[in-house]
Amino acid sequence: MDFNFDIIWGYLPLFLRGTLYTIGFSIASIILGSILGLGIGFGRMLKSPLWRWPFDVYVNIFRGTPLYVQILIVHFGLVPFLYGSTNALISGVVALSLNSAAYAAEIFRAGIQSVDSGQREAALSLGMTRRQSMRFVVLPQAIKRMVPAFGNEFIVLVKDSSLLALVAAPEIMYWGNTMKGQYMRIWEPYLTAAVIYFILTYSLNKLLAYIERRM
Repeated sequence: MDFNFDIIWGYLPLFLRGTLYTIGFSIASIILGSILGLGIGFGRMLKSPLWRWPFDVYVNIFRGTPLYVQILIVHFGLVPFLYGSTNALISGVVALSLNSAAYAAEIFRAGIQSVDSGQREAALSLGMTRRQSMRFVVLPQAIKRMVPAFGNEFIVLVKDSSLLALVAAPEIMYWGNTMKGQYMRIWEPYLTAAVIYFILTYSLNKLLAYIERRM
């Protein structure tokens, strides 16, 4: 195998820029997805099927269709409809956030429901309102249980952001594909991209393990 390090050095600044975009897409999407997912998660816990069904439909659609398709629909349909024209950066954040919200909703729902209902009833018997029992009793315990699941979701988002190369978002794989097209080489661009993704996810995994130990 003929491996040319010179073209990697030439593209290194672009790969570094792509890495920053990948991190930015992932952080923005996990934040927006978590905010949206919290609301959907509470919606999924409503007792009335009539009020719950829109949230069930949302989760089932985004978990039941490929992210690949969702990115294309958002980029060529939703963003032009709302924004007037396509924009790869906006499409990337919106598509990843909408997808992440479906999984975040399930993490919130499972985390909250994992807390023993007796603790909530005890808080109510002490005079707390439902909102206070949720804020001061249920959520603090549920959040600790959600941290590993959110860590996994964040790692998945980092890797899934590679699909944004489809719409020319300037993340890591976009520059990998550009490098492949320019030099007609396979090993250098894709192995470089793989190494960068591995460093990102491995570092993130270690950081999350540290946070879990501190909680």
